[in-house]
Amino acid sequence: MIELEDVPELDNPIMIAAFEGWNDAGDAATAVVEHLSELWGAEAVAALDPEDYYDFQVNRPRVVIDGGKRRISWRTTRILIATDTPIGRDVVLIHGVEPSFRWRAFAIELMEFAQTADVQLVLTLGSLMADVAHSRPIPVTVSSDQEEVRHRFDAEMSNYEGPTGIVGVLADAAVQVGIPSVSAWAAIPHYAGHTPSPKATAALLTAIETLLDAPIDHGDLDEDGRAWQRGVDELAQGDPDIAEYVESLEEAQDTAELPEASGDAIAKEFERYLRRRGEEPTP
Repeated sequence: MIELEDVPELDNPIMIAAFEGWNDAGDAATAVVEHLSELWGAEAVAALDPEDYYDFQVNRPRVVIDGGKRRISWRTTRILIATDTPIGRDVVLIHGVEPSFRWRAFAIELMEFAQTADVQLVLTLGSLMADVAHSRPIPVTVSSDQEEVRHRFDAEMSNYEGPTGIVGVLADAAVQVGIPSVSAWAAIPHYAGHTPSPKATAALLTAIETLLDAPIDHGDLDEDGRAWQRGVDELAQGDPDIAEYVESLEEAQDTAELPEASGDAIAKEFERYLRRRGEEPTP
């Protein structure tokens, strides 16, 4: 069961969740939650009992030195709360590790907490390795299984079929209990997806800004993302095969994105810009 500390009454809260593991290529999704937690001074209020969900031979506990004393730190999923945020509402942050077993019970616990806290929206974050070029903007796909949510956030209906991670299970659990749910996934070049990707983290953060119609401080993420890109440039330049492959990805991505310059796409982007400024588009 969730171990609770004091939970204040929250103002129109949203839940933002990300998990280490299969759903977190380049550590991009969990880095968003870590960034928001630090930026908004979020405080931990609850934790799931790791005995219920984790195989400790897979997610081993760590020995840490705390105040000059050694102690065991158990890896688990924690709930943090940020109040009085610049986006005008409180935020519940879920930061954890994909569980080893009992996924349905895991999702139920988190959704029971969400209902208790009167969460108004569940936003799940993920990142995956894909055939995209590191030198191009990181693609972020925003989707929802709920028609009203898709209309509200200009999201897509996902047509994916296949294995899913805890992010997909949690998003579905939110739908089952009647909480609006939307997911944002960043696509990371698979040849550069095994190290942290601040460029992808920044892309996810930008997607959250668009979804919430509110600016969020990126801190050093944008500069770190440019440094990451320069590092991958050097990797590609030192290997002719990778360089040729990256060039083919750039050509394919540029061709695929040409329709984004259409009049309808530009009009939609302008309408989103006006809404973020609190203005209504002229009919």
